[in-house]
Amino acid sequence: MTWDWNAVSDFMPYFWHGLLVTLQVVALGSLLSFSLGLVWALLMRVPSRWVRWPVGVVTEFVRDTPLLVQLFFLFYVLPEWGVTFSALTTGVVAIGLHYSTYTMQVYRAGIEAVPVGQWEAATALSLPRRRTWTAVILPQALRRVIPALGNYVISMLKDTPMLMVITVLEMLGRARLFSQASFQFTEPLTVIGVAFIVLSYLASLLLRALERRLVR
Repeated sequence: MTWDWNAVSDFMPYFWHGLLVTLQVVALGSLLSFSLGLVWALLMRVPSRWVRWPVGVVTEFVRDTPLLVQLFFLFYVLPEWGVTFSALTTGVVAIGLHYSTYTMQVYRAGIEAVPVGQWEAATALSLPRRRTWTAVILPQALRRVIPALGNYVISMLKDTPMLMVITVLEMLGRARLFSQASFQFTEPLTVIGVAFIVLSYLASLLLRALERRLVR
């Protein structure tokens, strides 16, 4: 086996296109999972069981089924019912929905970690419920959950190759396409392997910096 730098050079245009798609999926999927996870967590604290029970069933079902199965269902089954999305949109929705059930538990732990005295102080000051959440509880809870949320960003990044099964050409999809055309597998797969390591490391550095800033 010999290393061919010309193959690397030929692969790079494919790589940049795949990298752009990967970053789009991670950014939009993270935004969806963080937002929806917070909604799930807040709904699970609603006193009515008619709200908590359906939310619990849905989130438990999503968390207990593989992401790959969800991708196939959203992309191949929903169109039979008249619901059709592009491959990229389907991938973002699937990843965001799947990981929202995990971020929900992270938010729940962060909210429960806020000292009881903070709730009592807000009540003593007669703060409205909405103000209590936005000014007192959530700012403290979010500072506690940043490291865990950061881990899920990296997990989402590493799960993006699954989108290849629904024709999304992210980094691995582009590498596979190039390899099938050129019969050179070592160079493109090595490039995307290094890219995943670099992206994961940079994401961890950014999240650590954000964590330090929020702590201050």
